[in-house]
Amino acid sequence: MRVTEKGQVTIPRNVRNNLGIVPGSEVEFVLQGDSAVLRRVEPSADEREQEVQALTEHLRRHKGSMALGDLDGDTFYKLLRD
Repeated sequence: MRVTEKGQVTIPRNVRNNLGIVPGSEVEFVLQGDSAVLRRVEPSADEREQEVQALTEHLRRHKGSMALGDLDGDTFYKLLRD
């Protein structure tokens, strides 16, 4: 790990992958003697519910707003799959 001048910590990719840490994840360091343990902080049920509600509202606001030109939905999805 590397600490930058701004106090940011660089976490190795294999550690991030194993812990499921993505940009925006919260982590904490727990001191154990002369060592520190890195843990991913799980959002509370209330925080998770707020995130789900915000995403749902975002999707509702933008429903049907994608301009496909002359393509119908089925043709567009076929292009995505191919």
